[in-house]
Amino acid sequence: MAPRRSNPEDYTRPLRRLLVGLLVLACLGLFLVWRADSPRVERLRAHVVDQVVPRLDWAMAPVTGMVNLARDFRSYQRIHEQNLELRRELRQMTVWREAALRLEQENAKLRALNNVSLDPALTFITGTVMADSGSPFRQSVLLNVGSRDGIIDGWPTMDGLGLVGRIAGVGERTSRVILLTDTSSRIPVAIEPSRQRAILTGDNSAYPLLDFVENRDRVRPGDRVVTAGDGGLFPAGLLVGRVAQGTDGRLRLRLAADYEQLHFVRVLRSPHVEAIRDPGGLIVPQGGPPPAEGSDGPIGPPPPPADSLAATVTPPSRPQGAGE
Repeated sequence: MAPRRSNPEDYTRPLRRLLVGLLVLACLGLFLVWRADSPRVERLRAHVVDQVVPRLDWAMAPVTGMVNLARDFRSYQRIHEQNLELRRELRQMTVWREAALRLEQENAKLRALNNVSLDPALTFITGTVMADSGSPFRQSVLLNVGSRDGIIDGWPTMDGLGLVGRIAGVGERTSRVILLTDTSSRIPVAIEPSRQRAILTGDNSAYPLLDFVENRDRVRPGDRVVTAGDGGLFPAGLLVGRVAQGTDGRLRLRLAADYEQLHFVRVLRSPHVEAIRDPGGLIVPQGGPPPAEGSDGPIGPPPPPADSLAATVTPPSRPQGAGE
């Protein structure tokens, strides 16, 4: 009969049970001792804590490192979220900053419109620019005031800084302004302080030309240019801009009006030059001018018959009593 082989589990199982029992008894005894209310036990507890706890720092170092790593990770996550929020606020603040700058410029223009010094005899109507029809062939803007507001064709327009153009086309509720840069714009101006007269000619560029200057030697870049008032349509003394030297050597004008920020326009009620509608009974000569030598007859159409002249021409008045 073969000998029975011993199994290692036959020895380790009772040993394991014994160790577990001893550990339970030790924990129970430690619990009872730790919970006992006695001065001696209290001193024992304090002595054990003083001896054991400082020596456990090396064992708690990995645990403390993991706790700190988790805390730092949460901190980095919060910092990342705050960074994203700050970026969103920065983009929003950029939009608000642009809006604030536009409002500030608009406010400055409105204050300039209120404080601009004009002839007391000139009144004005302020309109808002509705559309800009600027093109390579035409420079104009559309206002929200028209004939119902008393707008008349030909009146000058200004912003808060200088002359913008003139009214060229009036509707019931809208009117069109031809800008000084348009090719059809021609206005007489005076250059200060030399008081040289010139014609401001638009050429669809940001700097219109100064043509027909009386004495160019007396004109310097930076001289102030105002309306001359010739023709009676534009009042004299309205600021237009300052003289600038073009790259082509010609005199140009740096406009005082800001066309890029043209939102509000002041239409000046300019006094009109009264047009001649009635010839006033002009006396027409009975016979035409004598024919030139070497010609067969008078130049131009033949004179009307005497009967028609007598019917259309009013005879001069005679003093009372003459021929009576």
